[in-house]
Amino acid sequence: MKKLLLISGIIFLIVSNGFSQLITSTPALPTDQNSVEIVFDASLGNAGLAGYTGDIYVHTGVITNLSTSPSDWKYVITPWPNSTNLSLANTTKNKLVSLGNNKWKLVIGPSIRSYYNVPVGEVIQKLAFVFRNADGSKQGKTDTGGDIFYDVYPSSLSISITNPSENFLFVDLNTTLNVNVSSLQADSTLLYINGIKVAGTASNLINFTITASDYGRYLVKAVAKTASAMVADSFYYYVRPAITVAEIPAGMKDGINYLSETSVLLSLYAPLKQYAYVIGDFNNWIPDEQTYMKRTPDAKRYWVQIDGLVPGKEYIYQYLVDGNIRIGDPYADKVSDPWNDQYITSSTYPNMLTYPAGKTQGIATVLQTGKQAYVWNSTSFVPPANSDMMIYELLLRDFTKDHSFQSLIDTLGYLKRLGINTIELMPVSEFEGNLSWGYNPNYYFAVDKYYGPANDFKKLVDICHQNGIAVVMDMVLNHAFGTSPYVMLYWDAANNRPSADSPFYNTIAKHDYNVGFDMNHESPDTKTYVSRVLKYWLNEYHIDGYRFDLSKGFTQNNTLGNTGAWGNYDASRIAILSAYHDTIVAANPKAVLILEHFADNSEETVLASKDMLLWGNMNYNYGEAAMGYTSTSDLTWGSYKSRGWSKPNLVTYMESHDEERETFRSIAYGNANGSYNIKDTATALQRDGLTATFFLTIPGPKMIWQFGERGYDYSINYPSGTSDSRLSNKPPRWDYMSKPDRIQLYKKYSALLYLRTHNPLFSTTDFQLDVTGAIKKIKLNYGGNSAVVLGNFDVVNNNVSPGFPHTGTWYDYMSGDSLVVTDVNYNLIFTPGEYHIYLSEKFDNITGLSSVRKEPFSVNVAPNPVSDLCTIRINATGSTYCEVKDYNLLGSEIETIFSGNINSNLQLPWKPIGKGIHILIVRIGNQQVVRKVVVQ
Repeated sequence: MKKLLLISGIIFLIVSNGFSQLITSTPALPTDQNSVEIVFDASLGNAGLAGYTGDIYVHTGVITNLSTSPSDWKYVITPWPNSTNLSLANTTKNKLVSLGNNKWKLVIGPSIRSYYNVPVGEVIQKLAFVFRNADGSKQGKTDTGGDIFYDVYPSSLSISITNPSENFLFVDLNTTLNVNVSSLQADSTLLYINGIKVAGTASNLINFTITASDYGRYLVKAVAKTASAMVADSFYYYVRPAITVAEIPAGMKDGINYLSETSVLLSLYAPLKQYAYVIGDFNNWIPDEQTYMKRTPDAKRYWVQIDGLVPGKEYIYQYLVDGNIRIGDPYADKVSDPWNDQYITSSTYPNMLTYPAGKTQGIATVLQTGKQAYVWNSTSFVPPANSDMMIYELLLRDFTKDHSFQSLIDTLGYLKRLGINTIELMPVSEFEGNLSWGYNPNYYFAVDKYYGPANDFKKLVDICHQNGIAVVMDMVLNHAFGTSPYVMLYWDAANNRPSADSPFYNTIAKHDYNVGFDMNHESPDTKTYVSRVLKYWLNEYHIDGYRFDLSKGFTQNNTLGNTGAWGNYDASRIAILSAYHDTIVAANPKAVLILEHFADNSEETVLASKDMLLWGNMNYNYGEAAMGYTSTSDLTWGSYKSRGWSKPNLVTYMESHDEERETFRSIAYGNANGSYNIKDTATALQRDGLTATFFLTIPGPKMIWQFGERGYDYSINYPSGTSDSRLSNKPPRWDYMSKPDRIQLYKKYSALLYLRTHNPLFSTTDFQLDVTGAIKKIKLNYGGNSAVVLGNFDVVNNNVSPGFPHTGTWYDYMSGDSLVVTDVNYNLIFTPGEYHIYLSEKFDNITGLSSVRKEPFSVNVAPNPVSDLCTIRINATGSTYCEVKDYNLLGSEIETIFSGNINSNLQLPWKPIGKGIHILIVRIGNQQVVRKVVVQ
């Protein structure tokens, strides 16, 4: 049915295409008090139930004055069928009766209001339908795959043109149109064509036949009158003249070409289509001869020049293709979204354009002549070398409560102090909805307005560059979603998927992990489009590269049903990715390409050799290490050398947007031994520092997921605890930065990142890993200097044989202490979670290492070294239980010195048993302090 809208004094309406009606109603103008007979023609619309001979049911509800959108159905009488409610979904009430010849009848009664049980006072505006078979595997919907709606009329003067059902339709010369008009409460009903009366009656029905005998556009208007009132309904029909075939002017590209401050040339790449118009603010959204697009001789492009535009004014527009497909411009840099823009605040996006509701439907796009260019302040930024990238992956939606580019600009100091030199933004190009991770893209050239205006994004990149920070965009090119213009342009409504003639998309995805609609990257058209996308953001927004989501999907090798085969060596995929990498480097020789690939190492080795970076998922291994499960905590695969790569192009990470949060897992599932319990938050945060030390000191680029540096302990499945909440908003918890233990972890990360980016030892190619067991070691050598990284990942004390390369003084980077080594084979004893970075040459840190090493309470032993008797002084807060024990270097307990309550402080006289190095451990609750005491 039509949606009646008043435009320039004319009742205008928006419905699906086609002369025949998908559903008909008796009576034609039902009120909420009527019993209504609905006849569904299964051969029309998407024809998803055409020829079906089994039982057909309806999923139905109503749109009322309380509905917030067309998808907000009220009073749905049956749930959608699934394994748990199939019997509830199929009842006598919603079962249709076959009339034969693809016609099916549903009786709604005794009245619409009683059938749906709508309360008195709530206004029923539309009936809503999806027709289906018993299990919902076959569906009858509109020709574009949408829900079916039929108007419910007030019990007052009303009129509707019930056939044809379109607001605008294209017809061939000499076509006949049957026009059916119904009215309610009218004294007379009249019909006009271009203002000339052609029919009139004192009844409520008109049936009239029009012969479209001349070219041009015609307004058909039906009027219902009483002595005191009048209402109208209308539609246009257009007898389209032959299309003009002409070459597009030289130098024009697909999309918007700005010719002057008053003129644009629009070009749409649409092979296999028959004709196209531009509709928009400049022609009141009604096709006309001035916006009838010319077709190029090769029949692949449609183009038109539009003149007389107001300089600097924004115009919303769409392409109307083959009479029934409305799409925005695939190359436009701004969209107007009828569903989601209304939820974007003016503080995030000021002066947003109002969607032309009632004039069109679906996402539209925007052009603007005379646009002011952004003035860049940073023009000589040099990004870090691939091997030195310290990347921070960030979802702007959850990083600040304001979720805007400006709010990220305002917090850049936090990331700069942390030591980050690269930000990797999860998708910020237009995607469906607002509250999304962004992996459901539709318009690849437009900034998503939920994060702010395009110039705010440019400002963000500009200020990042001024602060020495590169910006990498997460780009989703494996797939697009259903509102993407090139998906819509080539659509098979009957099968609810891209059509077989699509130049861009596969009808069926080639791998099991696909979401949305799978791109065909072997198609020349896809390659051309993607190359434009890649060059655009580099040139227009000065970004420093891309992270390709699901890059393993860039293949036409069909592995559906065999996910193992998906990752096998694929020469075609290598060639595709190599060509895209060449495009990126040609646009910006310093730009980077990061792949979320996870294919066989033989393939990843080739890609890495071509200077592409690849994600290295170490979430499980580091998670096991953090939780204290040492037998499953092998960190070896976190090194590019362990994979046999010649270049350090492995971007390892402990967490990503896709992985469970390490601190949450430690607190939920951590190991324990006695009073040492990783489930304790303070201990879990200490373990975060341990894993970060081994993560960040292995050479090669690294990636930190947002807030890992503060021990973010909300599950990826917050708030429900199930995968249903995986994509849900997460609280940023900036208040964590007022908590001492969180601040300490942040400072540890900062200290480690400073070491990574300022000491060449940690970019060396001369390093060895021993990271398979409870005691993990990393040794690095560069320019005559060395580093030894040691850690006890167990929940008990352990002996550690450092294996220092030479004797002498070694400097502990994380504490500021030093160790004089006279025997490279001697052992140390490490308490649970203890770790050290020993440097052969002192390397001062500017991030405040003394505060990084801050201990939970004070322990002092004097004198030390001791030859006979010494005093242990302990200062704590309040009355608490304390335990003091002495261990030897083998980790064996020598004696318990004290066990009992202390009140703020304690002084213990102690005479150690035996000479040598003693390990004194003082425990208060789950916290401990360790002192080494030398007994002479």
